[in-house]
Amino acid sequence: MTDTTTHHYWQGAFIGDDEAADRLAALPAAVEAALAEPLDTETVLAACDALAEALRDPGHPLRERLAPHLPAVGGADGPAAEELFAELAAFLGRGSLTRKLHRELGGTAPQRLTRPDAKETVYEAWAPVGLVAHIAPGNAATVAPLSLIEGLLAGNVNVLKTSGADTLLAQHLLAELAAQDPTGALAERIIVLRFPSSRQDWLRLMCAPADAIAVWGGEAAVEGVAAHVPAGCRLVEWGHKISFAYLTRDGWADEETLTALARDICLFEQQACSSPQVVYLDTEDAGELHACAERLAAALAARPAPAGTELDPAEYAELTTTEHLARLEEHLGFTRVLAAPDGTWRVIADTRPALTASPLHRTVWVKPLPRKNLIATLRPMRRYLQTAGIAGSRTDTAELSALVLAAGATRVTPVGAMTAGYSGEPHDGVYALQRYSRRVAVQADRRFAATACLDDLARPVAFPAPAGPLLDKAAVQDLNRGVDRGDAELYFRSGGSTGTPALSLFTYEDYDTQMHAAARGLLAAGYDPARDRTANLFYCGGMYGGFISFFSILERLGGVQMPMAAGPDHRATAEMIIAYEVDTLFGMPSYLWQLLHEASDLLRPYGGIRKIYYGGEHFTEEQRRTLTETYGIEVIRSITYGSTDLGPLGYQCTHSTGSVHHLHADLHTLEIVETDADRPVAPGETGRLVFTTRARRGQHLDRYVIGDLGRALPGRCPCGSHAPRFELLGRLGEVMRVATYFLNHRRFVAIAQERLHYSGEIQTFLTSGPVREVLTLRMERTDSLDPVAARDAFLAAYPEVRSAVAEQLLDFTVEPVHGAALDRTPTRGVSGVASCGRGPGRRCRVRTRRRFPRRRLRPPPRSAAA
Repeated sequence: MTDTTTHHYWQGAFIGDDEAADRLAALPAAVEAALAEPLDTETVLAACDALAEALRDPGHPLRERLAPHLPAVGGADGPAAEELFAELAAFLGRGSLTRKLHRELGGTAPQRLTRPDAKETVYEAWAPVGLVAHIAPGNAATVAPLSLIEGLLAGNVNVLKTSGADTLLAQHLLAELAAQDPTGALAERIIVLRFPSSRQDWLRLMCAPADAIAVWGGEAAVEGVAAHVPAGCRLVEWGHKISFAYLTRDGWADEETLTALARDICLFEQQACSSPQVVYLDTEDAGELHACAERLAAALAARPAPAGTELDPAEYAELTTTEHLARLEEHLGFTRVLAAPDGTWRVIADTRPALTASPLHRTVWVKPLPRKNLIATLRPMRRYLQTAGIAGSRTDTAELSALVLAAGATRVTPVGAMTAGYSGEPHDGVYALQRYSRRVAVQADRRFAATACLDDLARPVAFPAPAGPLLDKAAVQDLNRGVDRGDAELYFRSGGSTGTPALSLFTYEDYDTQMHAAARGLLAAGYDPARDRTANLFYCGGMYGGFISFFSILERLGGVQMPMAAGPDHRATAEMIIAYEVDTLFGMPSYLWQLLHEASDLLRPYGGIRKIYYGGEHFTEEQRRTLTETYGIEVIRSITYGSTDLGPLGYQCTHSTGSVHHLHADLHTLEIVETDADRPVAPGETGRLVFTTRARRGQHLDRYVIGDLGRALPGRCPCGSHAPRFELLGRLGEVMRVATYFLNHRRFVAIAQERLHYSGEIQTFLTSGPVREVLTLRMERTDSLDPVAARDAFLAAYPEVRSAVAEQLLDFTVEPVHGAALDRTPTRGVSGVASCGRGPGRRCRVRTRRRFPRRRLRPPPRSAAA
């Protein structure tokens, strides 16, 4: 929209002056309404990243829409326009913003009330200040919109004033940002007005309800706003700063250093606060001063001429006045002026060390300042200092950095990189997001011991609905091959239990985010880092990341741990458990079962193990009963539900039973779709679990079909959390279709436990017989197993099997076999995963996996289980 009568953008709509005046009068009410719903940081990140992608695409229509509002910098297709689009895209990319959030606010969800010390029921978060008013400068096109986006990252409502002489770039860019957010939450927090500073009534109405006011500009701009700052409002000054270079003798003797310094001077025509205005030399010798000035003048003369931008009268007057005064002082022996014949650059050598502002436009002072006088000379100007570019030896750089920082500079760089920055860099000595935020805390009592995040009790996390095609493991591996090397810092290899082993890639920031989430899940499951003494008995090495991950999780919880790892010497492990007074075990059920029974003569008298947190498999109900009654285990819960590709997906709370988990809703979105189509299942029905991960910088894993089956559980959990719940119902391959019936291997396992008190292994085979399909359950042979009685029990408890048999669609048998006859895969512990193959001679079987020889795993004596 180019109509100049509607040059204000207000919460999703372009409006004119009259309507803007009316809305300004009601600004407090608009702010209160917008703040009623918290803003998830992920909403901001997703919209910004989408906008960045559009800005990078030369053919995207968004660039055409913004083109009429670009500053007059050589046309919308010129190099300056490309540079502006690139600058915006670099700032708005997910990678840049997540690094900024991690540096400034500690993570990508800083607004969530979590426990900084897991041993205490104290919750802290970064909360928005409320309304941030941004007063933007008129000489930097990108400052205005990017300042407002910083306010959004902190969760604030934002009102931005641009100069009356500015284009409508900020208005339209921020409107495009709001359009990337389907929730409308961003639009509610964006107000952009264009009016001159002389319009004091509007400025007063804009500032009156503000909780923080960010002012970009010099002292005059700050003074003009200060009169409107209400009591208690935070004034954030982003004022004009002075930067300088400091050269030791080694530095000014080096031609490359002077060339780099000339580049710093010419880049942006010294319009950036980080551009050098003064060059200091570590000397008191006037001869060295003049010699260096001449060589610097030669380096400036070698630079390309500046673009033909006309100076305004005030700038031209300041330039000529400074040069003429310096030429007059040449007669007093204070100065020497070296200038280009065409007036495009000036080097003014001055024997007086006092810091002097430059009139800019390639005009630089060269002054002597021995390091012994550095603090005394510069400290009086400390409030104006910003960047110091230092050229010298490694020792000089270290010593001089300490001196210039003590004098008041906030930033030190090499000469040649003074105007360059890095993602997440503090600005003028502070982090912007912290200036736009408040650190808040909630103290709670022991009723909240298992509540890791207070927000989960208050509201559900809501992300935009996922879109796009379903991804399988092969598609994700293809995506991995396209991950940038900078985003592939940590490699985990999957165990290969459900296919060929594959690599999963993470940044360390992603890994840290996931480990913190898993740690919160452990708290919800009843883990107490202040009291529990834990043995980490997951497998270490090979293809397993479990041991490393839970070491990291316990580290973040501050829990006491003995990282023993799973090993074949069970008695040695048991002795360590007793010696270190371990009361909590982490590990795989198959290994923990072996450990407890191989060393039962030590561990049963010890009686100190109270909690087991397991991963990878499930304990059967019979095994749980044995652990409780024989070993006195009080808590047996899943340690997490997750995958190598996606990280932690779900967790159990103290009210979770069986395979019921809460979703890590701050990390992922869960869909449940039909087994044979991309359609949502009916409420409560079983389907494929499809995850979209939200908290990854390096990868976008959208709608990943993980291969598990489950169903959503209705209603809110008794624990009080709003996080969705789901029940795991096995792997996709464990479901067999017989005519119109879907049969699940896990249902057979559950019936065997409940009706037959069977704790052995079961394999399910589905084959095509000459007349009908044949389903065979292979069970370990025991003295008490009667195949006829077992068949009757299954038919009585499984209506679908009974109906299929009654309708003569299926032959069903139970076959007792020796354990050695069961099919097995070579890796991991004992668990069952069905692999369906249909057609003549093909079968659906559960591949039973075992790490240790068969003789090492034996059920407890029947008398112990009774």
